Formats: sequence, C-alpha cells, structure tokens
Amino acid sequence: MIVDRQGRRFRNLRISLTSACNYACTYCVPNGKRLVAAQDELSAEAMARGVAYLIEAAGIERLRITGGEPLVSPKLEAFMGAVGGMGLSDISLTTNGQLLARKLPLLVDAGIRRINVSLDTLDADAFRSIARGGDLATVLDGMDQARAAGIKIKVNMVPLRGQNLDQVMPLLDYCLERGYELRFIELMRMGHLAKDSNAFLQQFVSLQQLLDLIGEHHEYLQADAPVDATAVRYQVPDKGFFGVIANESVPFCRTCSRLRLSSTGWLHGCLSSSNRHYVGDLLDKPRHQALPALQGLLMKALGDKQEVAFSGGATVMKIIGG
Repeated sequence: MIVDRQGRRFRNLRISLTSACNYACTYCVPNGKRLVAAQDELSAEAMARGVAYLIEAAGIERLRITGGEPLVSPKLEAFMGAVGGMGLSDISLTTNGQLLARKLPLLVDAGIRRINVSLDTLDADAFRSIARGGDLATVLDGMDQARAAGIKIKVNMVPLRGQNLDQVMPLLDYCLERGYELRFIELMRMGHLAKDSNAFLQQFVSLQQLLDLIGEHHEYLQADAPVDATAVRYQVPDKGFFGVIANESVPFCRTCSRLRLSSTGWLHGCLSSSNRHYVGDLLDKPRHQALPALQGLLMKALGDKQEVAFSGGATVMKIIGG
C-alpha cells in the first residue's frame, strides 16, 4: 500500500470522463466558451483499465464519475458497464442534471445509487446567467425522477457574492423538504481565480458567513462525518442535513484521500499542485509492466499533496472534474 508520512493514501478516485460540458458557468469558464471533448481523450476501455490498475496499485475503494459533464459523453454506458464489476464499494456521479431524466434508465441499470447535482440557484433567470445554458425546470424534474427511482441526491452549490447569495436559504429549504443533502462549496483559488485575488475576494463566501445566515432561520448541530470527508456536516433537527466544503475556512488536506484522473490520462494528486503525471501510455501495457510504473507515479502524486492547507493552484477545475 502506498502511504505518506501523514498516513494518507489514495482511497477515492475521481475520473473525468470528458472535458466537454453543456454549460459554461461563470466561476468555471470566465470567457463563456463551452468546453468540447479533447482530441486526445482516452477511450472508455482505456479508462476502465486505468480504474482496474489503480484499484490494484493504490487500493482505490470508491469511484466518482465527473467531467466536464459526464452525461454528455458517448463513453458513459461502456465505461459504467466495465467498472460495475470491479468490486468497488461505491460508484457515484456528479452532474449538472440537464440530461439526468434522459439518462436515468442507464444510471439505474448501471447500479448508480448516489449522485451529486451542481445547482447554484432556484431562480430561473439567475440560473441562465450563471450556467450560461440549460433550463432550471428540466434539472429539477430530473432530480425528482432520480429520487423516485431510489437514487440518493446531494446538491452542490457555490455561494457567490453578487450572484446567488440570496439563494442560500431558498435552496437549503428546498433540499430539506425533499430529502436532498445540500453541500455549500467555498469558492476555490483555482485557475483564473488563483491569479486574480481581487476577483476571488469579491465573490468568496466563508463557512462562518454561511452559518450565520442559516442560523437566522434554523437551529443546527454539527454532525458526524467520515475522517477523510471534505465537508463539515450539520443537522437541522427533524428536517435533514447540510454540509459545507470549507476549503479555505477548514482545510481538509491532512486527511485527503482523493486522486484524480483526467479524460486525457493525467493523474492529479492535489488540486493545489500544478504537477501531473501521465499514465495514458501505461494503459495499453500488460498488467505486469503497467503496475510497477504506475506505483512509481502514484508515489509522486501522493507527494504532491499539501500537508496543511490548500494554497491555490493554476490547475483548472473544469479539466479534471470536481
């Protein structure tokens, strides 16, 4: 097992199935240009081999499928069919929800039981302004259908000053009423925001600011969460739960167990590091050749992790998923 001096190892793999997306959210794509699939993206078969090799080389236990937007990828069905029999303890998916209703039969047949839906507002006009695409009613309908199909839903919201801070309470109440667990995600100093501190500070909303706002409307208690969880979790008694992924306010680097694989075959051990390690060429090699080389790259990727807190990075989240 590959372990660093803080006892961290890779347990959770997030794989970006494609860099393509049908949205161009303001905090992700500042120039408003929708992303398309990279010309050198790996095939579904190569990605599945990558997962299998990483399970054996690193002890990966949980897989999250991300993008871009994974539901736009033509590789989705083949990839999920391949990884479903690999013995992972959990396979989940993050989506913007626009195609959720259309793809729901595929997700159910593949055994997906948990999804995260990125949703920043319940105001239709603000939704179009932030996402620069899509339709709010379609997303909400897809979530209702997924819930009816027995899929557990978490909602991811990035609170931003001047854009959707007035939606914190409406979205929280909406989720509590429906049994969705809302996760507020503090804005991260990544990509263009790592270079422009003024733009970051103008939009950033902290954990304490969120709790102060929620506390005006609900009593809440801190709840238990797994040791390597990214979110600080809270319970609203008799109503439900919410969490805050407080990357700035309460860093979680000391217990991070996440590894990311991009759609073009690059391993990223830490969002706060510009280091990346190419494994695409290993995925065409037989197991006995690929695994030793992969273990060496995993040692490097684990060494990229910050010891205390995220310090910002030039890596662009849209390329490697959430």
